[in-house]
Amino acid sequence: MLRFPTLILLLLVLTPADALAEADAIERGEYIFNAAGCAGCHTDLKGNGPLLAGGRPLETPFGRFYGPNITPDPQHGIGAWTDEQFVTALKTGVSPAGKPYYPAFPFTSFNRAKPEDLLDLKAYIFSLPPVAQPSRAHELRFPFGWRPLLWGWRMLNFKPATFAEDPNQDVQLNRGRYLVDTLTHCGECHTPRNALGATDADRRMAGTVAGPEGQTVPNISPHPDTGIGAWSVADLTSLLKSGLTPEFDSVGGSMGEVVEQSTSRLLDEDLEAIAMYLLSLPSIDNLIAKPSTE
Repeated sequence: MLRFPTLILLLLVLTPADALAEADAIERGEYIFNAAGCAGCHTDLKGNGPLLAGGRPLETPFGRFYGPNITPDPQHGIGAWTDEQFVTALKTGVSPAGKPYYPAFPFTSFNRAKPEDLLDLKAYIFSLPPVAQPSRAHELRFPFGWRPLLWGWRMLNFKPATFAEDPNQDVQLNRGRYLVDTLTHCGECHTPRNALGATDADRRMAGTVAGPEGQTVPNISPHPDTGIGAWSVADLTSLLKSGLTPEFDSVGGSMGEVVEQSTSRLLDEDLEAIAMYLLSLPSIDNLIAKPSTE
């Protein structure tokens, strides 16, 4: 058994290291937070709502979803969640109460995230101010508001996966794949969905006329005519950093928000990795709208 003076000595030695480790985790988590665009979906920006306190509406063919409160408030937010519950929610789409989440929450992408990245993300979120604001209930058309139906949806459309680096790709392409397919989850908006709201894997990144908020989302596969195949890595990197296309148009709508809240805050080397990966994908001829104007 440790004597009291020895315990005090250990606390004095370990506390600074623990504090430094926690600070490092929060810093890494902030970067993941920005990459994932958490603030955009969980903050009512137009209503000047508190950060991550929920209330952001999202119009879909199934009705209106509202981003929930994910501040560290123990009652109205996620402050009572354990590390395991947080990782489980993002990777499996199941709440601590055992209820399935709607795929408006992109667990279908986050399920490939590295657990250590998710724990860093939790550390950052839990470092933010708690907000005692109840989450708004979704307003969905019948029968989509009946949550047990989601178990059937999951059986048909969700296959849990883990991220594994492709040994046939270099480090930068693997990094780009992790960012695009998992953290920034580009395909959630840029891939068409079927009648049940599942993404069409055969038309990945091919754009859609029925994107979030009813917006047209352009084809970002590398097709030379209807996609971004004529763009260079530098063109794409510049757009993700500044919101300006090669024609000096400014992106607007949801993509403008993504640039402001997410990609403009990423390192240049990560933006280059994203661009390289997108340009390496299969080319799909699908005329939706010019990427330069959306």
